[in-house]
Amino acid sequence: MSIEGLDSLNRKLGALADRVIEQEMEKAVGRQAKMVQGKAKLLCPVNDGELRNSIKTMVERREDRITGIVYTNKKHAPYVEFGTGPKGEADHDGIAPDIAVAYSQKPWWIHESQVDKETAEQYHWFKLETSDGIFYQCTGQAAQPYMYPALKDNEKTAVKNMGQYLARKIREEAKK
Repeated sequence: MSIEGLDSLNRKLGALADRVIEQEMEKAVGRQAKMVQGKAKLLCPVNDGELRNSIKTMVERREDRITGIVYTNKKHAPYVEFGTGPKGEADHDGIAPDIAVAYSQKPWWIHESQVDKETAEQYHWFKLETSDGIFYQCTGQAAQPYMYPALKDNEKTAVKNMGQYLARKIREEAKK
């Protein structure tokens, strides 16, 4: 059995879907990046809020690919996410499994000009007073993942939300 005009209708629906997807995909990806950003901010450990407040999003379009990016430009962000030193290596559950992290096994020294006294006291670092100032010995910190879990725990929801959003936009466009 053949329906007259079915091929033409399918072509028109396909063109409609392509146009709507082209126009709306960036919005859909951006919305899901914002959702992941919100989750990352909730999971982010907080001292003064600087790291949490630095978590941003952007949408990038390259050729036929649209990518949502959740990022921070803070230099210490990877150290929080992955941990550092022997403590980080011993306790790094929840980090991205495909990231190979190299942890220093030797303690390192931090000059007092690089860290405030309250932070050093908070972590109970060993302190050495010299003629060049105070140095604190650090043996690392456990990983405190916030970016990877924010994405991984919401991956299926983001894909589902994007599909629903695009389907709704196609239906709206088809009614016009």
